[in-house]
Amino acid sequence: MKIYIDGQFYDKENAKISVFDHGLLYGDGVFEGIRFYNGRVFRLEEHIDRLFDSARAIALNIGMDKSAVIEATLETIRQNNLQDGYIRLVVTRGVGDLGLNPMLCPKASIFVIASKITLYSADKYENGLDVVTCATRRIPHGALSPMVKSLNYLNNVMAKIEAQNAGAGEGLMLNEQGFVSECTGDNIFTVKKGVIYTPPISSGALSGVTRNVVFEMAAELGITILEPNMTRYDIFTADECFLTGTAAEIIPAVKLDTRLIGPGTPGPLTRKLIERFRELTATSGEPIYK
Repeated sequence: MKIYIDGQFYDKENAKISVFDHGLLYGDGVFEGIRFYNGRVFRLEEHIDRLFDSARAIALNIGMDKSAVIEATLETIRQNNLQDGYIRLVVTRGVGDLGLNPMLCPKASIFVIASKITLYSADKYENGLDVVTCATRRIPHGALSPMVKSLNYLNNVMAKIEAQNAGAGEGLMLNEQGFVSECTGDNIFTVKKGVIYTPPISSGALSGVTRNVVFEMAAELGITILEPNMTRYDIFTADECFLTGTAAEIIPAVKLDTRLIGPGTPGPLTRKLIERFRELTATSGEPIYK
């Protein structure tokens, strides 16, 4: 495996960053997870745009323009001779001292890993996930915007631990007002009487790239999507439920807090969206090998 770090490629065993890097010391940095399928990177431009937006929001100068980051991403895949897989693109504040001051980090560091990822087993895509509501609340906008995809994912990790301890496949996170935000690593959607619902970004959800693809597919299929504030009641009483994320793709959810969602099986609209999504990923994206 070849890993890109600051303009150079290293074998996995030699790919190292400084213990003084503020990405490690403080979670000070941003990242993207990106999928590639059949020799094409899916929604690469959207991911890079979000990376730069996250960096700008935390006053982090990446030190490369978008085209250079795109090329570094593509070249990392080429160096590993992959056709399908997952990219982890990370930008840290860089090396500083042991204090918090980001001004003492003169240069950001960027690294790119091309590998594989499997969040859920195949049977979960066929039969659906059990979800539980987590006591851990989503970080409020006034503390740190959930729109920033930062290296500090401890909020999500704590909720994930709760879900795992409960034996569930995913954990539902609410905001401080008790409205649904998202799951620990995925956006959430419900279907009721042929209409799709998902929490607004203002509820504390990340503006997911796959979430946006669902909006596009729904428009293509003539299906309405609404973004009201949602509570657990809206999930309990939904006909269908599914989660979306770059790593998770689109996966059905069939139970929340022991209550079956609809009949307790993946619904027809969920299956239709999964099928259409797989068609898109197989045929669109930025070519890796030109």
